[in-house]
Formats: sequence, C-alpha cells, structure tokens
Amino acid sequence: MNKRRLGSSDLQIAPLVLGGNVFGWTADRDASFAVLDAFVAGGGTMIDTADVYSAWVPGHKGGESETMIGEWLRTSAKRDDVLIATKVGMLPGEGGEKLAPARIAAACDASLQRLGTDRIDLYFAHQDDEATPQEAVLEAFAALVKAGKVRVLGASNFHAARLKSANEAARAAGLPRFDALQPEYNLVSRTKFEGELQDYCVEQNVGVVPYYGLASGFLTGKYRSEGDLSKSVRGGRMGDLLQGRGKAVLDAMDGVAAETGASLAQIALAWLIAQDGVTAPIASATSAAQVEELMPAMTLNLTPDQLDRLSAAGA
Repeated sequence: MNKRRLGSSDLQIAPLVLGGNVFGWTADRDASFAVLDAFVAGGGTMIDTADVYSAWVPGHKGGESETMIGEWLRTSAKRDDVLIATKVGMLPGEGGEKLAPARIAAACDASLQRLGTDRIDLYFAHQDDEATPQEAVLEAFAALVKAGKVRVLGASNFHAARLKSANEAARAAGLPRFDALQPEYNLVSRTKFEGELQDYCVEQNVGVVPYYGLASGFLTGKYRSEGDLSKSVRGGRMGDLLQGRGKAVLDAMDGVAAETGASLAQIALAWLIAQDGVTAPIASATSAAQVEELMPAMTLNLTPDQLDRLSAAGA
C-alpha cells in the first residue's frame, strides 16, 4: 500500500483517513481505542478530528473527540506513528468566533492541550469566514506554522472562488497557503466538489480529503427501502437519497461487488480514491470490525469500466 503526498505539502499519508467525529460520542473510550488501534494496525496514518466534535450532543461542549484521541496517544505511545488533523472555525470561545485571528490562536492552543501534543500536522479552517479579511486569517495561521504548532494548512467547506482568493493572497504576502481541501464528496453527493473546485485543486496541487465518503452510511447498502429508514438516527436523512440517484448507485455498486467480491463500503471509498485530485477520503467507524472492513479499500483497484459505471449511476 503506497502512501500519497498531500498536495504540495511534505505530508505523506495512506489513502484512507480515519474520521474522529464519533470518538467520545457514539464510540466510548474502549470502542474509540479499539478503532484507533485497528486503524494503525491496518496501515492507516492520518486521524481527522475538530474542536467542535461533539458539541451538538446534549451535555457536551466540544473537544470530546480531541480529548479521546489525546488519551489514546498518551496510552498507546503512537504519536510519531500517526498524523493528526483538526479544525478551527465552528466552535466559538476565547478570542471570538469562526476565523477571528485571536480565536485561531486560542483554539489551536486548546486543541494542542486536549490532544496532548506539541504539533498539529494538518490544521483546517473548518468553514469560510467572509466577515474576517482573508489576509488576517492567513497571518494568524502563518504565526502558528512559524511557531511550530502547525505543519500544514487546509480549508474545509470552501467554495472555489474563496479557496482561490485565499491562496492568491497567501502567495502575494509570502504566507503559507491552504495545501489541502476537505469538501463533502461521495458517489451520491458530487456537485459541491466536481467542476470548478475540483479543477482548481488538480491544477494547483491542493490535496483533497473528502468527508461523508460513505454518505452517512447510505453507501454501505444499509438503507435500501423506506422500511430501512428507521434503522438508525441518520435514517431520516436517507429518504431523499432513495428517491433520487441513490437506488441507481446502489444497483451499480451491487454489480461491481459481484465482480470484485468487495463490500459496498470498500467500493464507495475506492471510487473516491480513484478520483482526480483526491488524496484520501475520510471514513468513521465505531468498532474495530468496521475498521477492518474499510481498510481493503486502500488497495482495491477498480477497472476503468467499473469506475465509469459507478460515475454514470450517480451523475
């Protein structure tokens, strides 16, 4: 399994990133540790989290995922075996909101403390902040890079024009640019990335690590009928997918599964890994068994015909 360079940065990562949104939420300490152990044992290298995970849960305030990962890093002594990606911009707190420069500085220090580490390998602006000048945002991030607290910068949920203008501003000012992008992208959600944004990332060598790679579980085949929508708390969001292109995509995936023997989850992730500009998709798991089922996606090579059929079904 070959690692991939993340854009023009010096980070080399395995072609699957472990999503940490579940840690301290739907995965308790034992489950979280088991997932992290299985991911590293299977050749995984990058763990993705955010300061806001999981502030949406009653009784939580954010930072739960980072804290859990930090505990695992301390007990496992595997900090040098993994790369940590986290984010700022959705959790208000000291210094203000979104990407206010003082907020970026304070949030970074808080994340480092929760993670129990001296560096963040990949630090994302979790969302755009049009109220703060991009030069001020970039200067705040640059200060973190200069201090050795952050290695590489990324942007999440940015539109093409804003990612382009940010990187042009960085170049003009001699500041670090966004070398990575984290968009929503999967076989049934393609419009937010494909087109101008994807073209820009390919042309400018911005590494792409898409989230919702399995469409919140839809692309595992768990939801195939109206009766399946009650299987989980996420089921209510799957009705629109079933009514849209979802069924055609699942049918095409079933065909590829019959040809390859791979699971639908592996096929969904392998399709992403094969897309132009994509370095590694993100997927979450709540058990070691789920991790072990996902990992073969990193080495699953779909044929051009199989990729074309999957793409056509979701077009």
